[in-house]
This record gives sequence, C-alpha cells and structure tokens, in this order.
Amino acid sequence: MSGSNSYRLRCSLPAHEMDVRGLAAAAFPDGAFVSVSRDRTARLWVPNPSEKQAFTEMLCMNGHSNFVSCVCVIAPNETYPRGLIATGGHDNNICVFSLDRPDPLFTLKGHKNTVCTLSAGKFGTILSGSWDTTAKVWLGEKCMMTLQGHTAAVWAVLILPDQGLMLSGSADKTIKLWKAGRCENTYTGHEDCVRGLAVINDVEFFSCSNDASIRRWMVTGECVQIYYGHTNYIYSLAVFPNGQDFISSGEDRTLRVWRKGECSQTIRLPAQSVWCCCILPNGDIAVGASDGIIRVFTESEDRVASAEDVQAFEDELSKAIIDPKTGDLGDIKIEDLPGREHLSEPGNRDGQTRLIKEDSNVEAYQWSMSDERWVKIGDVVGGSSQQSSKQVMYEGKEYDFVFTIDVNEGGPPMKLPYNVTDDPWLVAHNFLEKNDLSPMFLDQVANFIIENTKGQTLGAAPASVADPFTGAGRYIPGSGEGSHGFGVDPFTGAGRYIPGSESTGTGHSGGADPFTGGSAYSSSSRQKATTNIFFPNTDGVMFEQANITQILGKLRELNNDAPADHKLSDAALDCLEKLLMLVSDPKSQEQPTADQISVLWRTSHWPEDIVFPVLDILRLAVRHPEVNAQLCGGTEGASLCNHLLGLMTPEGRPANQMLALRTLCNCFSGSHGRALLLGHRDTVLSRAGDLRAVCNKNIHVALATLLLNYAGRLYGQPAEIEAKAQCLSVASTALEVVQDKEAVFRLLVALGTTVAGDNTAKDLARSLGVNSQISKYARVSEPAKVGECCRLVLDELQ
Repeated sequence: MSGSNSYRLRCSLPAHEMDVRGLAAAAFPDGAFVSVSRDRTARLWVPNPSEKQAFTEMLCMNGHSNFVSCVCVIAPNETYPRGLIATGGHDNNICVFSLDRPDPLFTLKGHKNTVCTLSAGKFGTILSGSWDTTAKVWLGEKCMMTLQGHTAAVWAVLILPDQGLMLSGSADKTIKLWKAGRCENTYTGHEDCVRGLAVINDVEFFSCSNDASIRRWMVTGECVQIYYGHTNYIYSLAVFPNGQDFISSGEDRTLRVWRKGECSQTIRLPAQSVWCCCILPNGDIAVGASDGIIRVFTESEDRVASAEDVQAFEDELSKAIIDPKTGDLGDIKIEDLPGREHLSEPGNRDGQTRLIKEDSNVEAYQWSMSDERWVKIGDVVGGSSQQSSKQVMYEGKEYDFVFTIDVNEGGPPMKLPYNVTDDPWLVAHNFLEKNDLSPMFLDQVANFIIENTKGQTLGAAPASVADPFTGAGRYIPGSGEGSHGFGVDPFTGAGRYIPGSESTGTGHSGGADPFTGGSAYSSSSRQKATTNIFFPNTDGVMFEQANITQILGKLRELNNDAPADHKLSDAALDCLEKLLMLVSDPKSQEQPTADQISVLWRTSHWPEDIVFPVLDILRLAVRHPEVNAQLCGGTEGASLCNHLLGLMTPEGRPANQMLALRTLCNCFSGSHGRALLLGHRDTVLSRAGDLRAVCNKNIHVALATLLLNYAGRLYGQPAEIEAKAQCLSVASTALEVVQDKEAVFRLLVALGTTVAGDNTAKDLARSLGVNSQISKYARVSEPAKVGECCRLVLDELQ
C-alpha cells in the first residue's frame, strides 16, 4: 500500500486521564466524535476550523459513578435534531445525554453488572450488553425486553439493518441472533471471548475475539471467511462505507487496516491496549488506547500532522518497551539477530517487523510503505528463554507469579497467584470471590495481571470454564424443543370426544362477527372496511362452546380405567357433572359449592394421559364468577397458574397444552383471573410462546387468543410498555410459524390492540420489523377479515 492509500497521523489528543474505552462518530456537528473513558467522563470532539489537523473538546459529560466503558450515538429525530449520546459503565447504568448539557437527560437502570457494550437502532432503540450475561432492549426510558441465553458476560451487541434482528457476542465464545426478543440462531467458531461485532450489509457481519481472529458471517449462520493478523486479543472493529474494507484494534498495540480481505496496513501505537476504533465520515480513523490518548489517522495529504508532530509520535513509539512474551515478535535469540545493517534492506509489506541487535540491546522496527523506511517501534526487553526461569511456591503449588495486593490500608496483604497459561479474567474473578471483594474491581485486577506479566499471550481457557464473571457455565433445561403432532385420536382411540373439535373460540361462521357470531358483520359485503371493527379489542375472547354429553361420557370412561388412587367415587362424579351443567347454563341462578370446586381442583391433577376431560370442565368453570374468585384469587391463584404452566411444557401432550391455554384465556372473564394473569404475565407468555413450535392449529388459535386477551387488558396503559413489548415479541415470533388463518387473524388483532393509541409501542413494533413481517397478509382475500385487519395494522404503523 503506498501513497495516498496509507493512513498517517493527523493528530494526537491528550483526551482523558485514564484509558479511552469507547469511540463513536457523532451525528452533530459534522466530523465530530464521542469518546468515553475510565476517568468517568464522555467527551464530544469537534474539528477545529482554524487548524485542519486538530480537534477541540466541545462538551464534557458526567453522570457515571464509575468507569465508563462504552458509547453509542442515537440518530437525530424531531425531538432531538442533533441526536443523543448513550454511555454505559461499571456502575451498571446507561446514561443518555443531549448535546447541550453536561448531565444526563435520563439514566437507564436494570442491568445487575457492568454495561460494557451498546448499539443504537432505528426509532431510538438501544441494545445493551452486560457482564450480568444479558442484553436488554430499551426504548425511551423503558426496558422493552431482556435477552437471556448466554452463560457468560455479553461483551458485544449489534442492531442489524434488517429491523427486528439483533446480535450479541459473549465470553461464552458464541454469538446469538435475536428476533423480536427470541434467540433464532447461535453461531459457534471462536475459541475465546467474542469482543466486537460490526455490520457489513443486510446479510453479513464481522466478529472479533480474544482468539486473535476476525470472522465474517452470513446472518443465516455460515462463517465464510477468517482473518488472521493480530497476535493478541482483538477488541474493536469498524467497517468502511463500501461494506468490504474494515479496521481492527487490539492488545498487540496495533490498529490494522484491511483491504480486499488482506491486512494492508499495520499502525503500531505507544500503548499496550488499543481498546477502540471508529471511522469518521470523511474516512479518517480515530483510535483510543490505554494511555488516555486519542489518535486520529488520515489518508488525506491536507490533514496529515506536521513533520514535528509526526516525529514526536515516532519518538514516543521508539521509546516503547516490548516484551517478547506478548508473542508479537516470535521467539527471540539475541545471538542470532543481525545488526543495524539489516535495516538497509527494504521491507516487502507495510507493517513488517524486523529486529536488530544494537550492542547488547534488541530494537524493533516496522516498515512503512508510505515513507519507504524502517520506523523504530520500541526496545525489546528479555528473551523467550527467560519465560519459565523461576517459579514461586504458594500454598504448596508452583506459580509463575505471586503478587502481593494491599486492598485495605492497615489490613493484611492478600496473595494473588498466577500462571502464564491462566486466563487473567478468571484468576481475577476467583481472587475477588475468595477474598470477598466487590466484583466492581474485576477489570482493575485483570488488567493489573496483564500489565505486570507484560501482556503475556494466554492460552484459551478450559472448555469447562464458561463464565469468567459469574461462575461456571450452567445447564439450561428446555434449550431444545421437540415438535409434537396431533393424530386422528391422540388420546385413547375409544371415545368420540376430542377436545378442541367443537370450535376455535366463541363460535363464528360465515358472515358472523369475527369472534362472537352475534352481529351482522359481513366482510364479503364490501371490498374494503371503511371503519375499524377489529381493534382495539378490549372485551376479550373466550372459549365457551362445549359438548357436555361427550365430556361427561369420556370422563366416566376414563374414570373406570383410572388407577385406584385416582378413581373418583360416584359422589365425586356427580359433583363434577352438576358443576359442569351449572357453569354451562348462563341462566342458572344456582351457585357452585365449595365441594364441587374442591373436587374439580383435585381431579385436575389426574395423570396427564387421562386428565383432558377434567381440564375441559375447568376451562368452562373458570368463566363463572364464583369459580373464578375461588380458583384465581389469593394463593389458590398462584397454584392454578403453576399447574396450568406445568401442562404447557413443549414436551407435554397437545390436548393438555391446548386446554391449559384455553383455560388461561377464560380466566380473563373474571376480575380475579385478570389480576392473576397480569401478575404472572411474564412467565405465562414466555411458556405460551414456546408452544408456537407445536404443529397444531388449535394450540395456535388458543395462543393467539391468549395474546389478544392480554393486549386488551393493556390497552390504554402507556406505562405498561414492557408488557406490551412482550406481547409484540411473542406475536411476532408466532407469526413466523403459524399457518392457520384464524390464528393469524387473532394475532393481527392482538398486534393492532397493542399499538393502538400508543406511539411508543408503535415505535417498538417498527423497530422489531413488524411492518415487513405482516405485509404479506394484506393480500389475503379468504377469509377477507385477515387482509382487512392487516391493512389496518399497517396503517397504524405508518
């Protein structure tokens, strides 16, 4: 690489008092960028109009009580035409700033550990990642959803251009793709912590890792290329506007420029850790490092630093101390090295390193293609033969290092043993845990180890060590899902009673009302709905139809063959029969008795292979105010909810899954049931959403109805945005697999009800890509209500 294609120093900014941990190009003013640091500040830098090379600090932002570790810029909108700046820190918080004041507009709280990565998306959404192993989606001042699935710290997050798609990279060595709050794919390949992510285009992205590699991925899951060049941890990536070339920085003291898949330029810095890099709108590159200095590099001859500044940079670089144990320079034997005459030979690639012997010293030089000369990059201290010369005994074991740590003034010092093959982050975590010290010190202790072992290149941690921050990896049950079919008679084959065969809700047919059948609504009487009769639907939809004779017949048949300890007496059977007759007759003045409700509750715990007719009775009974109050109120309510959720596991029986869902839907008919389900909303919708994978239309209709009933209760409550976010997420993921048109219709009504009259919910739906996901249903003509409802939802989201 030569001439104008090489990056050269533009300026060095003594920007912060401690490490610069994050950089981002600002939306305003033109050419500006933001930096964040361990000195607890964020700073906005703008080009100096009187000096082409320089930048001036425009704003210093304070709001964190500990180190600031990451930053992102939120695009301008009508309210904030200059955009916003979001920063994350070791105080577990995210601070959001405007460009006209030093204190935060607001602070986002919810993470339980350091917020170490941020990404901004459309409509003001923010995606954050934390050492608490989660990522969170924020809109305005609210957390919309929490993405759970990683078993270690989430070091990198990214909102992709395709609305609704998000990525997270973790210390568990995996990358996860999320859509509408659910994990859609897990990418494996990296051999150590994933530290950075960057968008290439709509279908590709880059990742970088502590394993010193950069990977290029398809969103569909394939790793299509691996780039090698760095010799230590890679912390940061940024992609040029052409979507192909990119830059990277890391623990090997370098910024690297990659063109056409090759490392075309290596720029060494006089600091061990090059934490972050970003590309400015004019193509210049800003780099932040552990020495607190921001350095900007440019291809433009007009903006290159003065000869004096370039020389000062090279002098600083030449005074750097390089330890060969970093692995960057290979195995060194001083006696075999050539002298200064070796520098008379030109290099053959930019960034090529050459070592020479000068008396008893070793000096490192790097070839600059643009200047066609060797530039000294530091003095090498020590050799590879010294790496394992002495070991220290501590508690009966040998270690490469045993550090003495003074934590409390006047208190006893603590010993920190360390081997060069250990992971410094895991050693730091164990040290803090053993000595009952705050995890807030993790970064400091780990970097103390790295600094005092001269940046030793570390081997990958053992596979069993999955989480260097919160402990070993944990088994998460339910991570795999089975698919269950629904045969002709999946129950006993003997009776004609098949639960769910009678209807998909409170009956509707032909030109009847889309839910109840009670009005004269007829979608076929006009080409397009002139008024919105579909949503918001706040009345709720219940499953009320039943064939009482068949239910009782099946109940008696199964009771005859039931195990002795479950068999009902004739009196108990009579109780259930009377209860069923009573709750099925809306004109009845008789009230259910405590005995009847008690028998129903006990019998609902029959073995799973015979319980379905009892669940059908339960489904009908909870509509009655007295049963609703008795079974859904107080501690009994929590027991009912847990029992139904137990029947809804993905590996459960489809009939029980469907009837449990229908029972939950019918609980909304009473105030106690509504209060119960709103209180357990997160758990109920999470478990219900998992049933989208069961290939059964009756289950899908019941799932859609449950969502619709929740949406109806949340309508007109803008403060319940997190609950609405879950409704949007579950509805969106269900629409990806649901085929039955009635289920699709009810999901569309649920979506419409969720966003109606709530601008924040509309913004969230847009950011999740709901528009593009449902647009195909706008063309559905049979049944017409699907197309009409879809078009009305799309109108809401315009």
